[in-house]
Amino acid sequence: MCKIKPFELQFEHQALLIKFVFFIKIFKMGDQGFLKQKPGFATIAIHAGQDPSKWESSAVVAPIVTSTTFKQTGPAEYKDFDYGRSGNPTRNTLEECLAALDGGKHALAFASGLGAITTITSLLSQKDHILCCDDVYGGTNRLLRNVVQRMGIEISFADFTIEDSIKKEIKENTKMIWVETPTNPLLKVIDLTAVVNIAKGKGILIAVDNTFLTPYLQRPLDFGVDIVMYSITKYMNGHSDVIMGAAVVNDSDLEKRLRFLQNSMGIVPSPMDCYLVNRSLKTLAIRMEQHKKSALVVANWLLKHPKIVEVMHPGLPFHPQYEIAKRQMTGHSGTFSFKHSGDLKESKKMLSALKVFTLAESLGGYESLAELPTLMTHASVPEEQRTRLGITHNLIRLSVGLEDVEDLINDLDQAIKVAFE
Repeated sequence: MCKIKPFELQFEHQALLIKFVFFIKIFKMGDQGFLKQKPGFATIAIHAGQDPSKWESSAVVAPIVTSTTFKQTGPAEYKDFDYGRSGNPTRNTLEECLAALDGGKHALAFASGLGAITTITSLLSQKDHILCCDDVYGGTNRLLRNVVQRMGIEISFADFTIEDSIKKEIKENTKMIWVETPTNPLLKVIDLTAVVNIAKGKGILIAVDNTFLTPYLQRPLDFGVDIVMYSITKYMNGHSDVIMGAAVVNDSDLEKRLRFLQNSMGIVPSPMDCYLVNRSLKTLAIRMEQHKKSALVVANWLLKHPKIVEVMHPGLPFHPQYEIAKRQMTGHSGTFSFKHSGDLKESKKMLSALKVFTLAESLGGYESLAELPTLMTHASVPEEQRTRLGITHNLIRLSVGLEDVEDLINDLDQAIKVAFE
């Protein structure tokens, strides 16, 4: 048996102690300076819309109703439901829960996040104008430029971190401001209060994509926005097995208009998918806490790596909008980006060498993912726009999952070594 000398043992113990103290210190930073989490979130996620007395069986778990049609007692005479596209008990249960989590009055579920955006933008008419933040999910950018714009709706982009930039781009026909915060993939934080104040009294709808944070870490309705939108596919479901979108509003008239579009356009999710998301929301609070803590540890580790030149994480004190983040967020999730000192060659080698992280698009699942936005999620964004924003080939986006954080750091460490060997 190999014997360890006393001084070697002491050194090993000291190294372990230093490492332990580092992780404990970083984990405690999770809530430092941010908004205090409102009490009762986990309770709402478990119980909102789930009263067993709603069903004759008194089932504790909401049943899956797959029927596409419902019996009527007479022509156009029915109790609650007539046709599955117009309404479904399982979907209604999910929508009730989603509304409660955001502190909203109404929620609508859609077949995908882009389906939700399609419906929301369909509130507008020809010659109306949508002003969108410049850094936004590639699919949103593509939908606005290549689809919505063809319908006669004007689209323009601006840097929403600069208030004057927003004011300058608002026109007489501006009917909607589209905000993504934090942005994808550059993690810019947009001041929601500032946007609301700029648009106030102008008849402009403000829609906020809250996918990165979920209502656990940010509730845009509290700041006066009109519509909160989600790609439920990501953190809200959190298991990488459902594609879905949602919108939450307070205004009942706006809900009626969206409900009409949801039914008329038919962009609705299946009852099975609604059941799966309803199940997933029960663990949303505890999942988001772990994503938040682990990502901050990984981000701080990357900061110290000699091959990393920039880390984009709103929970880091030197982030350009850190003070804004503290005013409107209760922390950040598991998704952030970083830039290394290499280029496309090193990015490809690094991503191909990962063993615990999976090279794949999407984010917010229990498994950790890594991707290259220039060739993957943002490949559809015009190259000129990507270059102007700084979405370059050395930009990597991570979605830190629920694995042991030390395993994730060790995986990144070996992948970076491979990339630069």
